[in-house]
Amino acid sequence: MAREEGKRRERGDREERDNEFVDRLVHINRVAKVVKGGRRFGFAALVVVGDQRGRVGFGHGKAREVPEAIRKATDEAKKSLIRVPLKDGRTLHHESRGHHGAGKVVVRPAPAGTGIIAGGPMRAVFESLGVGDVVAKSLGTSNAYNMVRATFSALRNQQSPRMVAQRRGKSVSEIIQRREGAPKGEQAPAS
Repeated sequence: MAREEGKRRERGDREERDNEFVDRLVHINRVAKVVKGGRRFGFAALVVVGDQRGRVGFGHGKAREVPEAIRKATDEAKKSLIRVPLKDGRTLHHESRGHHGAGKVVVRPAPAGTGIIAGGPMRAVFESLGVGDVVAKSLGTSNAYNMVRATFSALRNQQSPRMVAQRRGKSVSEIIQRREGAPKGEQAPAS
């Protein structure tokens, strides 16, 4: 009896953990294999998963049926989550560039109220990540797989002032003063 309750509790916890993630289907590709009796169709799915609080991942799954391909892609996406530091929980800290193959992307922070200005696959990544204000541009390919991988490349380059300060052995306030453009040794004007 107690063992059954434990199993139920574990299952419930797993369902709660799964519910914290938002998944977006980015792309479905139908492929055909020609065999003796005709064509056999298969499906490939690209899914982006995130908790809308700074964690995001993507996965690719292939199967004979669409729901199974989506499930495989979602499971792979949950295994490949990365953490991205967000400024005020709504935008990025600085501009960064990413590329994968022929896909190149530029992502920039934006002031409050701007919204997500990005193309289809990139928009899905930012919505799952929880970014509210960002300007992004995709250059080169329009292939959804390469655009998502290039976006993740740009997001991996994001660093918060805390990360930079820790790496340099300085305080966060010193890093922020330098970022605002105050000359070395002078204090930034209080606003």
